[in-house]
Amino acid sequence: MGKTLYECHRCGHQTSVTAGTIFQDTHKPLKTWFQAIWLVTSQKTGASAVGVQRVLGLGSYKTAWSWLHKLRRAMVRPDRERLSGRIEVDEAYWGGEREGVRGRKTLGKSIILVAAQEDGSAIGRIRLRRVKSISAPCLHAFIEESIEPGSTVHTDGGGGYLGIEKKGYRHNVTALQGHKSASKLLPHVHRVISLLKRWLQGTHQGAIGHGHLDYYLDEFTFRFNRRTSRHRGKLFYRLLSQAVNVAPSPYKRMIHHARGRHAVNPNK
Repeated sequence: MGKTLYECHRCGHQTSVTAGTIFQDTHKPLKTWFQAIWLVTSQKTGASAVGVQRVLGLGSYKTAWSWLHKLRRAMVRPDRERLSGRIEVDEAYWGGEREGVRGRKTLGKSIILVAAQEDGSAIGRIRLRRVKSISAPCLHAFIEESIEPGSTVHTDGGGGYLGIEKKGYRHNVTALQGHKSASKLLPHVHRVISLLKRWLQGTHQGAIGHGHLDYYLDEFTFRFNRRTSRHRGKLFYRLLSQAVNVAPSPYKRMIHHARGRHAVNPNK
């Protein structure tokens, strides 16, 4: 049975209900897509491409991988509200032979900026972003994108954070000198970093290339910010709603380009 097409009675242009969404040009039934969305949202830690391929009986790993990446693209709304209140900000590093190495030994690692909203001793919402460097332009751009002006930004003494007061933020600096670890100075953000790395290593076995890391950060953010939801159905509905508002992304584009950067092997 062919696809149902809708035709404009004036110009004769034909289209389908999936046109302009991540489901455009799919050869699989939408029911199978909905099963994939339920699989992704119903599991607390998410699903791997191997797991999706096995459970849904998809013919290839490539199909499962591309489906998951399309869904990750739908997990972050471009018009989402920024964080507000008191926010901890710090950077983390991913990849390379040695985890946790900072400074000049970070060659080959991805730099991830993390913002965590303080809610007493608990953590509120978060924002994550991969950046090219910890220079002031990169740090300031992330803060402006993620945090409402007037909020208090709590950081360590890194020079790249200096000057954010001029952007309308209150800046609380806690220098590392004389303290045992950054995790005690900025406990909220370092708790998020710890959970992020555990998730990347656990659910995805750490096999994530730099080119596609952004999309995994989007998924982690989506899950973390909705971690207290008791109704998996609401997560399913939220992701499905956002999926129909995201432009299609062909497989070849995802392979050769990831957020403006050349991507790596799809198996990573």
